[in-house]
Amino acid sequence: MDERIRLTQRLPMHFPVRALAPLVFATAAGLAACAGGSESDAPTTLTVESDYYSLPNGLKVVLSRDTTVPTVGVGVYYHVGFRNEPRGRTGFAHLFEHLMFQGSANLGKMEFIKLIENNGGLLNGSTRFDFTNYYQVVPSHTLETVLWAEADRMKGLAIDTTSLKNQQDVVKNEVRVNVLNQPYGTFPWIDLPMTANENWYNAHNFYGELSELEAATLEDASAFFRTYYAPNNAVLAIVGDFEPAAARQWVEKYFAAIPKVDQPAPPDLTEPRQEKEKRASRVDKLATRPALGIAYHVPPRWSADWYAMGLIDQILGQGRDSRLYDALVQRTGLTSDVGAGINWGLGNMFNYEGPMLWMVAVYHDRDKSADSLLTVIDSEIESLRTTPVDSATIERARTKMRSSLYSIVEEFSGLGKLDLLASFALFDNDPSKFNALEEGFAQVTPEQIMKTASEWLRRENRTVYTVVPGAG
Repeated sequence: MDERIRLTQRLPMHFPVRALAPLVFATAAGLAACAGGSESDAPTTLTVESDYYSLPNGLKVVLSRDTTVPTVGVGVYYHVGFRNEPRGRTGFAHLFEHLMFQGSANLGKMEFIKLIENNGGLLNGSTRFDFTNYYQVVPSHTLETVLWAEADRMKGLAIDTTSLKNQQDVVKNEVRVNVLNQPYGTFPWIDLPMTANENWYNAHNFYGELSELEAATLEDASAFFRTYYAPNNAVLAIVGDFEPAAARQWVEKYFAAIPKVDQPAPPDLTEPRQEKEKRASRVDKLATRPALGIAYHVPPRWSADWYAMGLIDQILGQGRDSRLYDALVQRTGLTSDVGAGINWGLGNMFNYEGPMLWMVAVYHDRDKSADSLLTVIDSEIESLRTTPVDSATIERARTKMRSSLYSIVEEFSGLGKLDLLASFALFDNDPSKFNALEEGFAQVTPEQIMKTASEWLRRENRTVYTVVPGAG
């Protein structure tokens, strides 16, 4: 759900672990070998250095210096996404992703974009479950300019009736073009959460009801901005090549005077324990092949089961060595690929806050039934639920997860690292949790994996969704 502004180049919108796992840094020994060292020289844990503090107005600030290349990434994360937007205002979080480029006190419409691009930078924004973020990568010497510009629009947008109407139309057109008139447009990232979840906040149409977007007034938009785009509801993250003392000075200079705003009580996002399998289906007139989606509610973040679920995802769903790929593609030929993940399609298992799903999605030929695929999937899941994995399997899963974490750190100009640091600051008030991830996965045992699978991969915790092609 990016802002869909036509940039000359686009940054990756998401940082999913699934997509960032080339096995380049497969083991500590492999890392050392690539560097010409020995296994004993290899780092035992992945560590990201960061400096974390808050301004008196509540703005959280994360600084992480890396002088490898002369660029700097800047991200502002606001603690409002499409599942914690107010009732009656569905689609507002996404609408504001657009409005933030429509002008502020010192920058006219679209001038923020021109400012970044004219300085040789790239930018983008996205709306996720629990935040809306805006980020840029620019040459290091332009950091002060970017901080000034971000502070300018945090102080207040130049929203008027014309720009609001224009962006309402842009968003509605985006929904029509990218969702309603695309095959599988809402599958699985909207279909499965809307079906699996009971709580409205987790289960409403994240793109927003067109009727509610059309009914939004200028006062509605202004009130939304005043409430949620406040410094005490945000994180500012800076990564890359910068001087920490200068960065601190500029953050103070441009952001400290922005007043804090009393925040409403956060919505209750809790989900009841699912006790019965759910099934739903829809006909898609644009689809050419059937699709099958499966969702399981996952354990709470930072719990032992959550770490185990991360390794279960690696074992079952990630890569061509995964059990589901082997069973569904290699052995039975029921499909040509398998997609899976926690927070799949909208991030990774780290950058969300509330309840979440582990999802599996496959597309298959018409002569293969969804139940035939389910039978194979059930067999692989039942094996995890009843039989402890061997040490080689769990070690391989840890290696793949470690590789994914390294890939996040190395992602384009540090944006993956920025994303996790900002997320942990926003949700947990502790970006250093990044450095505890590897140890958390190291503590998972075969018995923990079987215990977690037994509880969280039980059939009663499952939602099954099918898309039936309506084309010829």
